[in-house]
Amino acid sequence: MLNGLLLMDKPSGMTSHDVVDAVRNRLGMRRVGHAGTLDPLATGLLVILVGSATKRAAELMNTTKSYCVTMRCGLRTDTGDLAGRVVEQVTQLPVVSEEQIRMALQEMIGVQQQVPPMFSAVRVGGRRLYEWARRGVEVDRAPRTIVVHDCRLVALRWPDIELSVECSKGTYVRTLCETIGRRLGVPAVVASLRRVRCGDFLVDEAKSWDQLMSASAQVVAQWLYVGEDRSWYRCAASAA
Repeated sequence: MLNGLLLMDKPSGMTSHDVVDAVRNRLGMRRVGHAGTLDPLATGLLVILVGSATKRAAELMNTTKSYCVTMRCGLRTDTGDLAGRVVEQVTQLPVVSEEQIRMALQEMIGVQQQVPPMFSAVRVGGRRLYEWARRGVEVDRAPRTIVVHDCRLVALRWPDIELSVECSKGTYVRTLCETIGRRLGVPAVVASLRRVRCGDFLVDEAKSWDQLMSASAQVVAQWLYVGEDRSWYRCAASAA
């Protein structure tokens, strides 16, 4: 029985569950999960849990995450990203200065309450919120405490704003961008989202989808991070 962590770079257009299923099929085992969902539109680091590592799911999810985000102003969708149905569009955007943007981003840093979006995997009344949303039903959602450790401007190409965000588990970057947009007086959505870090793990260490699809079970097994304590170390026989 294999045990350990597999770092995957999830491609856009695929669910986190799709990646888990692919790893299950490659390894020929069912006990595979992940430590933190990425939206289908999002790319980047997905920590896959194999075998006894699935017991560490809560521990590994409770880590700081880092994202590269492109926020598009002038648009609002029902999902908070470009995959959703457009519900508001502003053609004449106000002039927003770089200083205003930096001030709005600075105001986002710290402990705050965030209401999960309707298109999310949070369970309410025995169903996931996205199931209610697809039925056209909006339900009450309790706010959750999150922490935004850092929120910095990387580039301004109005109406697109590129950001670097570091935040706690449970943070919805789509909701964060909508909130930033409101502070700037414009609707906003996530145009692109890439997770680059989960705790001590970096996306640069992750394997691509093409690598997974072309590798044998033996090679995938050699990619696993293994360990009996919290440190988790890479197997000495790790494949190139």
